[in-house]
Amino acid sequence: MLKVGIIGTGHLGKLHTKLFKEITNCELIGIHDIDEVKLNSVSKEFAVEPFFNIDDLLNKVDAVSIVSTTSAHYKIAKKALENGKHVFVEKPITARIDEGEEIVELAKKNGLNMQVGHIERFNPALLSLEKFPLEPTFIQSDRLSQFNLRGTDVAVVHDLMIHDIDIILSLVKSDVKQVNASGVAVVTDNIDIANARIEFVNGTVANVTASRISQKKMRKMRMFQKDAYITLDFTTGVSEIFRLLQPGDPASENLMAFGEIGVGEKKKLLVYEQPELKEVNALKYELQLFVNSILEKKEPMVTGADGLKALKVAEEIITKINESRIQ
Repeated sequence: MLKVGIIGTGHLGKLHTKLFKEITNCELIGIHDIDEVKLNSVSKEFAVEPFFNIDDLLNKVDAVSIVSTTSAHYKIAKKALENGKHVFVEKPITARIDEGEEIVELAKKNGLNMQVGHIERFNPALLSLEKFPLEPTFIQSDRLSQFNLRGTDVAVVHDLMIHDIDIILSLVKSDVKQVNASGVAVVTDNIDIANARIEFVNGTVANVTASRISQKKMRKMRMFQKDAYITLDFTTGVSEIFRLLQPGDPASENLMAFGEIGVGEKKKLLVYEQPELKEVNALKYELQLFVNSILEKKEPMVTGADGLKALKVAEEIITKINESRIQ
């Protein structure tokens, strides 16, 4: 039984508290927050012990879930890792690249698991495509949100776009070659809307847009690859696949066909399928896999190195935006 503590009791920290109490192969020992009023409130709501001193909590657990402000991730994670505790840290991994590099190396040195909370890796839309070979050559991603004060302490690139950056980096098996980006601050002092074009060494291109000042919420990704077009809706959890198959291909059985394209030997059949919808709570599944990875002594699905890669691309996007604004 893994003993877990939660550090941070804001909106997301409350969700972590609720869900960790539901995970059967771990025990939620307690929670900590520097805001004692908030700490006491969450403690009473979920009947969990409050720890007013972080060291007292660390002394009683095997692992911690860090759900604090991004600026505090590094300090808390470093302290936990130095005390031999496994770490789950919400995205982005840290506020700065050098901080992320240090704690990733510290986790590796101490033989500890570190998982970064890129929750969209566990979205039903993406999970439903597990058995379908994804080799995208062009990706279009749009993540638009209505304005919410929560998260505005960082640029929209760190707040929203980083979800899609992480997914794209996990799908494209190639190094980033070049990044171009533009963006503006509208209602905060940070970048509120941004667009980036990420080019990879293997020729894949990703066009990524994120906004937190939109009228309607949208979280969609479209992927194009040889003989296939795939759409993912991260809000509904639904994915759709349009494929070109050879006429008579057994794979086309029981699939909706839209007719044939091309002539002669190049003729292909256009078919449609909607993978079975995965009934899963993405956050609970993510936390469950973190616990499992420690108990089973295996690497987390989203490692500290993964979170660091996403942060590096996000930082490059912000740099490009700032350069374009100066010009």
